[in-house]
Amino acid sequence: MIKSVSKILMSAAAAMLIASSAQAASNWVMASGYADGNFMTQNIRQFIEEVKESTGGELDITLHSNGTLIKLDGIRRAVQRNQVQIGEIRLGSYSNEDPMYSLAAVPFLAPDYDSAWKLKDAQAPYFDKLFGETGLKVLAYQPWPGQGFYTKDPVNSTADFEGKKLRIYSKPTQDMGNMLGFNATILPFAEIPQAFATGLIEALFTSPQTGIDIQAWDNTSYFTYAGGLLSKNAIVVNQEAFDALPADVQTALVKAGEAASKRGWEMSKATLEAQMGMLAEKGMTVTDAPEQVTAEMKKIGTKMLADWRANASDEANKVVDVFLASQ
Repeated sequence: MIKSVSKILMSAAAAMLIASSAQAASNWVMASGYADGNFMTQNIRQFIEEVKESTGGELDITLHSNGTLIKLDGIRRAVQRNQVQIGEIRLGSYSNEDPMYSLAAVPFLAPDYDSAWKLKDAQAPYFDKLFGETGLKVLAYQPWPGQGFYTKDPVNSTADFEGKKLRIYSKPTQDMGNMLGFNATILPFAEIPQAFATGLIEALFTSPQTGIDIQAWDNTSYFTYAGGLLSKNAIVVNQEAFDALPADVQTALVKAGEAASKRGWEMSKATLEAQMGMLAEKGMTVTDAPEQVTAEMKKIGTKMLADWRANASDEANKVVDVFLASQ
């Protein structure tokens, strides 16, 4: 009888141990709005592999890319609601909520990778607080390559922009486009091909990566590289889901995010030239922006920063001060 009870207790203990081990392993779902060929998606897959390896499989993340699970504009809310535990968002999409989301879109404020990294560092504490208030935690940032104009005709000066219907992706880039002479319209990434087909747009201001993702050569013939700003995406996680992880898994996740940020900067920089080469291979004429266009964008950037400062809080303005002091 005693042996039987002992066996029962041992079996129960074993069952509890198995259940505990199973519970310890976490399976997360991640949503991204970009194609598998996008360097950002490739960076995310490396991030996921590093998390799995560094946690010994204790945290396994399944990525649904290219908007197949949740469209880009719906990812932040899905992470907030814990429908998915982690996702990638485009910061500029939320510029109507807080000026900080649009700071990187001010032309020629942080026009190269080194200055964009310093801007990211200056913004990070503000974003930590901002996202924390909505139940989210930022793990990593990724910069889009410098951007340019996709047009059907060559660009010799801003006079060539007059009245053209331009697709952009945020309020700041809309303001910039309008000041350059375009009729600028904000449209989601997924709607670009249809907008070209229906005549809603006839030009784009975006990165070489986005141009490749949507096969811009089907609707435009010229890519005029302007650079001038490197907008960012962020990888965000549901704070409650993060807090529920064991401490060592949390640490591994944070470290993998830091590595993903550094790698994202390197990948963006390394692929920029290759991507412009790919646009040329597809038959597009690729050139740098004329000096007159660049000079006008710098003037617009100065005005936009002044407007940004006037509409931003003292706390947000301190971020700009910290960044400018680092230059």
